[in-house]
Order: sequence, then C-alpha cells, then structure tokens
Amino acid sequence: MSTCKPQSSISRSKVTTEMVDSPNLGAGRATKRRPGSTMGGLPVAESRPQLVGGRVAGERCVSCDYPVPQVGLPWCPSCYGRLEPASFSPAGTVWSSTVVAMAVNNRRPPFGLAYVDLDDGPRVLVHLRRPKVLPARSRVVIIGMDSGDLLAELDEGSEP
Repeated sequence: MSTCKPQSSISRSKVTTEMVDSPNLGAGRATKRRPGSTMGGLPVAESRPQLVGGRVAGERCVSCDYPVPQVGLPWCPSCYGRLEPASFSPAGTVWSSTVVAMAVNNRRPPFGLAYVDLDDGPRVLVHLRRPKVLPARSRVVIIGMDSGDLLAELDEGSEP
C-alpha cells in the first residue's frame, strides 16, 4: 500500500520563482493566453471590439473563415489557424437584448445591452443608445463608440 506524502522540501517561494523564471512555462498549451512574457504567455488582445472607419475591426481565419471581433489574437479560437485583418459591417441583427437596472463602473442605470450578429461577421456585444429591450431579429446599426464600447441604435428603416 502506497501513500502520497507532500514534498515539504520545496518551499512555496521557490516554486513561484521557478515558474516565473521558466522560459518554457505554457509551451505546448495553445489554449492558455497569459499576459506578458514573464509568465511565458503571449500579449493579450483587447477584448472589446473597436469601430475603425465606420466598420468593426477584427480578424478572419484563413483556414476556416471564422470571424473574430478582436485584433491581435495569436491564432484562430476555432481551429488555431492563422488570422488576417478584416473589417465587418456595422449593421446586424439582434440575437438578444436586455436593460441593466444597476450601476456598473461609470454606467448609470438604466442602460441597454444587446448581442448583435453582424451581417458579414461575428456576434458582438453593444451598448444601446436608448435603454430598451429589443425583440430578437430587430435590425440595428453601430453608430459609434461610448467609453470604449460599441454603441448601436435601432435601424428605424427595417422591420424584424
């Protein structure tokens, strides 16, 4: 009968130091992205989509055509293929929406949020110009940025 004994010869600080100093930490672990080279990781992409020249900036996989609404990812999150720069239409269809009734950071209630499937690209989270729950399949258009987040409004010229 074998019993496992904790190895008390390695102190907690030594383990931490070895992890920080190890150049191979994270090698072969393609699903882990850690900020900075000190921890063996990769630069972390900006998580919020950006509007550049009236279009949503992003990337698209050259292997599987998967659209990504961020710039700076090291590989495709679907197939780990190579990404190339892309831009996506600011128009899309509401997948889901809600009105938030509590303060979040600098946002004061009420404010609206919606997940929008862009016409030629990915699904993105947007803030709504007016705090209103929009029915699924409503058409919206991204009109700008608000405190670093995409800002959209109902496309009055279309019906769900």
